[in-house]
Amino acid sequence: MSGCKSKICNPPIGVSGDPTGVSPEIIEACKELNMTNDQLKQYMDSLLDNIQKGLKKETNATAIVKCFPTFVQDIPDGTEKGQFLALDLGGSNFRVLYIELGGQDVQKFQIFVIPDNVRVGSGDKLFDFIAEALANYANELGVADKNLPLGFTFSFPLKQVGLEVGLLERWTKGFDCPDTVGKDVVELLKNAIAKRGDVQIKIAAVLNDTTGTLLAAAYKYPDTKIGLILGTGTNACYIEKQSEAELFDEPDRGSGKNGGAFGDDGALDFVRTDYDKDVDANSLNPGKQLHEKMISGMYLGELVRLATERFTKEGKMFGGQASNDLSTRGKFETRYVSEIEWDPPGDFTNVKKVCEKLGLSQATEEDYLNLKYICSCFSRRAAHLVSAGLATIINKMGEKTLSVGIDGTLYRLHPQVKRLMEGKIKELVDPGIQVKLVLSEDGSGKGAAMVAAVAAKNDT
Repeated sequence: MSGCKSKICNPPIGVSGDPTGVSPEIIEACKELNMTNDQLKQYMDSLLDNIQKGLKKETNATAIVKCFPTFVQDIPDGTEKGQFLALDLGGSNFRVLYIELGGQDVQKFQIFVIPDNVRVGSGDKLFDFIAEALANYANELGVADKNLPLGFTFSFPLKQVGLEVGLLERWTKGFDCPDTVGKDVVELLKNAIAKRGDVQIKIAAVLNDTTGTLLAAAYKYPDTKIGLILGTGTNACYIEKQSEAELFDEPDRGSGKNGGAFGDDGALDFVRTDYDKDVDANSLNPGKQLHEKMISGMYLGELVRLATERFTKEGKMFGGQASNDLSTRGKFETRYVSEIEWDPPGDFTNVKKVCEKLGLSQATEEDYLNLKYICSCFSRRAAHLVSAGLATIINKMGEKTLSVGIDGTLYRLHPQVKRLMEGKIKELVDPGIQVKLVLSEDGSGKGAAMVAAVAAKNDT
């Protein structure tokens, strides 16, 4: 990808959104993707109503936005010190991290690959494998006997009933260990560690990546109150008042909440397009996570492909000739959207390469401009929807100044998303509120260690 790859930086001036040279037919066809502030405020009203239902005991069971408590009640303030471990389990690879806070922070990690035959079958076999990796790395670092606090990021569907208790709802991502469903994953890991007898580790918390994102950002920016993942998927968590969080039964120090699935009750039907309906109908979970399917990296490229294929068949682009790849689901990768929008005005380097990859060698400069405009329309819509969601939470919280910690490839690698979000959030939040968007890298790793660090500080 050209431009900035590993951090947020200023995009080339004029990137995306400029319709100069774009076919009037394409501009007209894309109008349905341009959401007005009135539409966004309707979205915000509906989301707020869903959040309120998710927070209350009597309506949570039927609420679309569940607002699950994270049981994290305190955030880092930058004074945390000590040695901590983190375990980041969310796919066929997992990481074990060692983090030392205070003075000059130190971070080390090792990646372990879970064999196919371990990812299916016996839960004991899986957790024994993880415990062995933990023990080996702790021994390598010389901390096996120090009983270091560990934060456990578990990126699978989990019902959390305590800071150190998470009940597995189901496996995804190619895992299938049926005997663990409904069980506490922290207890399973503790038992596997105890069986070995060669390492002392204290599991301080189990969390998901949104919670980790919030805490990783809060270590550097103590006014962070919201964590957002904007990558392959999207989800958020925020700090809620104890009085509002009816599902949380702990001493009152504030409470983290996270939730998703907004729109599954039809609340987004007024802005969903035929492209959104097509993506949903052909997904692995039709009718679910409709909000995410309008925004996240898993679906953004496919949305662009569907629109481009339609316009091509209608004779508006590429001489009316669609290639096999343009007509094949999944062939237009979301990274292409970012790459195309990195081209500055008058430069077609990336968009030309993408067209060639898709077998569209007949593309003209007008086709390049049209495709770039389509990408910008879907990117802008995604950024504005995310902004409206954040503005809903920010207005509800009532804080006058706060930071939002954000991680995810779509936020980090897309040249326009951060700028679009900053502008739209400013329009939608209540007067007098100051919001800063900050990059929170490695929430699932460093953030997990932060949870352990805060828990350890509270124990002293």
